[in-house]
Amino acid sequence: MNGFGLIAPELILLFGGLVVFLLNVFESDEEQGSGNGYVAITVLWLLAALVAAYFQIDLEPQVAFTMMDIDAFATFFKITILVGMSLVAISGGAYMNKRTAHTGEFWSMYLFVTLAMCIAASANNLVLLYIAIEFLSITSYILAGFLRDDPRSAEAGLKYFLFGSVASAVMLYGISLLYGVTGTLDLREIGVVLAEVEGLSGVVVPAALLALVGFGFKMSLAPFYQWAPDTYDGAPTPVTAYLSTASKAIGFAVTVRVFVVALSTYIVDWAPLLAGLSMLTMTMGNLIALRQTSVKRLLAYSSVAQAGYILMGLAAVAAGAQSGMDGLNGVLIYLFAYLFTNVGAFLVVMVIEEKVGSTDISAYAGLSSRAPALAFMFMIFLLSLAGIPATGGFLGKFYVFGAAIQRQYFWLAGVALINAGVAAFYYVNIIRVMFFASEEETTGAPLTVPIAMSSVLVICTIFTLWIGLYPPNFIDWANTAAQQLLAIGF
Repeated sequence: MNGFGLIAPELILLFGGLVVFLLNVFESDEEQGSGNGYVAITVLWLLAALVAAYFQIDLEPQVAFTMMDIDAFATFFKITILVGMSLVAISGGAYMNKRTAHTGEFWSMYLFVTLAMCIAASANNLVLLYIAIEFLSITSYILAGFLRDDPRSAEAGLKYFLFGSVASAVMLYGISLLYGVTGTLDLREIGVVLAEVEGLSGVVVPAALLALVGFGFKMSLAPFYQWAPDTYDGAPTPVTAYLSTASKAIGFAVTVRVFVVALSTYIVDWAPLLAGLSMLTMTMGNLIALRQTSVKRLLAYSSVAQAGYILMGLAAVAAGAQSGMDGLNGVLIYLFAYLFTNVGAFLVVMVIEEKVGSTDISAYAGLSSRAPALAFMFMIFLLSLAGIPATGGFLGKFYVFGAAIQRQYFWLAGVALINAGVAAFYYVNIIRVMFFASEEETTGAPLTVPIAMSSVLVICTIFTLWIGLYPPNFIDWANTAAQQLLAIGF
């Protein structure tokens, strides 16, 4: 397969984004409709890119244009991203089209932000990696503040931009230090230089810390998460859904590739650091989530805590680990399961926000009687986030907890276990409100859910349970992706 064939998903997304943009440019005022046409076109381009990525699953690792790795690891993340973005587009199209007249602009930017994430998943060059992250960030700033007449959306975009610009500058400085000390931008070559030359820890460790600021911003790790709650709360809910899943997944993809491929020589320095960040992130996210009365903000802080759990896997990464728990496969399994769980949870929030006009926990009172199927599916998503057995969330936690224990990070696993108990409290509280609210608390008429939204919610529910009940295929896929990358770094 030639170079252009290797980047077929990216080319499809680029061409699709340009097509939607040009259609919008040449559309007259009289031709402007509901925007459903743009949604359909966007979904078709996303599915075409997904098919192209799927056909790359069994490819041997290759390099495209010297700066992009086309391997099982990159393909895993591309498929994860494209599935998530497709689900959000199908279910959130009507939501966005009702709230903006600039539908063509929105959906073209939506395809471009997906393109940025796919490029970042494959980037093996520090410059391309930085450009991809900036491309992703700038388009995300625009989408978060896209509802121009909504002050909360404008505030979300502005806060996201201010925090992101600072994090980007710090990350760039860290990247420049890595280039300065090794003389190369290629991640593999950086790894070779650092393995051969001793005494560079005085520069490499600070450079890794500075780069981690930018990566941590995308992953919403503590203390770089301050933007997340306000942005998640104020941004259009479909944008929040992809920021908390696909965008976060790319933050982990980039971090894993840089630390495993380029910085594996210094694992004894950065692994304890990541373990400490993991504990700080999950603890702060869970403790602040306890005090939230808005389900949307609660899920925002929950997303911060989930990032802490996922980071456990990278902190405990080890090549050739026993029992198949190498840490990295736990990261991949967790992210794939988290995609369906969190997209589904935010879609329920979208339904309640649109039908009831509120995101407060009180708006969910008696939901089991007003929309039984919706309440049941939301319960599944909440139980998965809590890590209850028979759900995808449990499988993800099992692998990252197992990797931490296998590496004898008992203190990390202990803190994570306590945090899981804290998180279960606020997840179960929402379930209590939905199913056991008193008649006085229950308000509102029965709710109807649009067919597109219902279909995506059913898909998310099926996959959340499927990953938890019959995971062999997902585990094998994650193992293959993890082992290919670990073979390069260790």
